[in-house]
Amino acid sequence: MTELPTGDDFVQHVVRARAEHALPPAIERRTEEFTRRTLALLFPHFTSGGGASTDAVRGELNELGGHLCELLVGQGMTSDRAGEICSAFIDGLPELQRELADDAVATYEADPAAKSVDEVLLAYPGALALTYYRIAHRLHLEGVELLPRLITEQAHRLTGIDIHPGATIGKSLAIDHGTGIVVGETAVIGDHVRLYQGVTIGALSVRKELATQKRHPTIGDNVVVYANASLLGGETVIGEDSVIGGNVWLTHAVPAGSVVTHAATIQRRRRRDEPLLEYHI
Repeated sequence: MTELPTGDDFVQHVVRARAEHALPPAIERRTEEFTRRTLALLFPHFTSGGGASTDAVRGELNELGGHLCELLVGQGMTSDRAGEICSAFIDGLPELQRELADDAVATYEADPAAKSVDEVLLAYPGALALTYYRIAHRLHLEGVELLPRLITEQAHRLTGIDIHPGATIGKSLAIDHGTGIVVGETAVIGDHVRLYQGVTIGALSVRKELATQKRHPTIGDNVVVYANASLLGGETVIGEDSVIGGNVWLTHAVPAGSVVTHAATIQRRRRRDEPLLEYHI
């Protein structure tokens, strides 16, 4: 067993660890600041007030780019490469805004309880989780390490929705309620999909040697996945226009237009002195 440092030895151990630590100071807090600045530029709902002028917005864009570049260089990236990524991220903000607006509209149209798109953007955890995911995914595609995960983990803590930044998600994803949703790194989700709370799009095996393989399912366009369904495995493909019922455990592909349900079991006694009877429906 390794002897643990105590007293002055521990003090020196902490000093060495801090001196050798390669990541930027307070990287989590600075990542949160980057996300907040991005949100403020994507939607007026998240501004802190004021700044409704051309000069103000241009200043915010410059500050956002500088903030991102500092984070990337602090992680060991060259200034030139960091500058390329920052420019691409800033240039991609209009497209990112359109993608997120489509998500919000899809959620509004899918949920009778939603009174406006503004309500979805401000109050729906699924919209927030998707915003964080789509920001992180753009950085992930540029080969940025750690930062995308920090961004999606912010959303995970805030909403209970865990979407890996490496997942591929199409247009107009609607997430209703959303708590407990998990979407794995190699998952592929098509356009106009609806997910409800507790859905897992996960792996059948978590062995480390499978890290470079497709481990998570592919969901076709116009699929609805109801609460607490678990879709597992890289070979599991859900055909377009399918409906996956609540509590389904699915580890194989299903063709387009499928309806997959979980057989319920009802237990009851005819009389108090009789054993329980089971009915599968």
